[in-house]
Amino acid sequence: MKDYEVLLYYKYVPIADPAAIRDEQERICRELELKGRILVAPEGINGTVSGLKAHTQAYRRLMEQHALFQGIEFKIDEHDAHTFLKLHVRVKKEIVRFEVEGLDVPQQAGPYVEPEEFRQVLRQAETDENILILDARSDYEHRVGKFKNALTLDIHNFRELPQKLPELEPHKGKKIYTYCTGGIKCEKVTAWMKQQGFEEVYQLHGGIVRYAKEVGGEDFEGSCYVFDQRVVVPVNEVNPRTVGHCRICDTPTEKMINCANPECNEHFLICESCAWQLDGCCSEACKAHPRKRKYDGTGYYLRGVNSKQYVNSSTGD
Repeated sequence: MKDYEVLLYYKYVPIADPAAIRDEQERICRELELKGRILVAPEGINGTVSGLKAHTQAYRRLMEQHALFQGIEFKIDEHDAHTFLKLHVRVKKEIVRFEVEGLDVPQQAGPYVEPEEFRQVLRQAETDENILILDARSDYEHRVGKFKNALTLDIHNFRELPQKLPELEPHKGKKIYTYCTGGIKCEKVTAWMKQQGFEEVYQLHGGIVRYAKEVGGEDFEGSCYVFDQRVVVPVNEVNPRTVGHCRICDTPTEKMINCANPECNEHFLICESCAWQLDGCCSEACKAHPRKRKYDGTGYYLRGVNSKQYVNSSTGD
């Protein structure tokens, strides 16, 4: 039994005064000693926080009683410590950056497919060319792990996905099943795809995280990239295999770090041996850089401490 919980959640809901909700969320989280990252926008809320179980449970109760957030779904993981170093609550234009105007996500998003049904779809997709499994995540995420036979896109940020429309259009007549980490990206992707004329577009309810909890993560190859200090978490308890490879020696690995040279700061896969040999850097040139940060084995750096960002400070865009 572990003492801490990590909460992953979002809800698309109109928010008239995002700044007021931001202030309210920051006050509540500080009172409960939660750490993490919460985004508030006119379209809703998106958060990941960690804390002692008594505190995360109190937070869930408050959110479930909130006039705006009733019915919000939490994905919950136990952990032995905080998975964040600080608390950040910010107002943004979008809760996950997509930069497509005119989307009404709650009304336009594709229907949910529950994890058990999605597991059956994965089996059908092996022989049915009219089924497409689409990974809605960025390249650094699917390099660590993805569903078997899924179509992945060469995008580094979620907002680049609409540029891949020419690659998706040949699949317009198929049944398309999308997935992402916790579901938030698929809400927008399916809404956008329907806007573009794709008729049969579905989304895995609760994303990879819920799939792992409910059906053991079967046929997910590798691990799941997450946006906190853990960086990657295991998914598949049924037929696991590692898909990531060290960029230096090509050894199978799931370790991701940021380059210790803050002028580079590249986010990449590397094995333990090469990481220590290069002192947390992506190359010998970066290792010799005069501003190189001290590598402690994690590749996770505090903002403002001779660095540009946290190792994975992205909120999923």
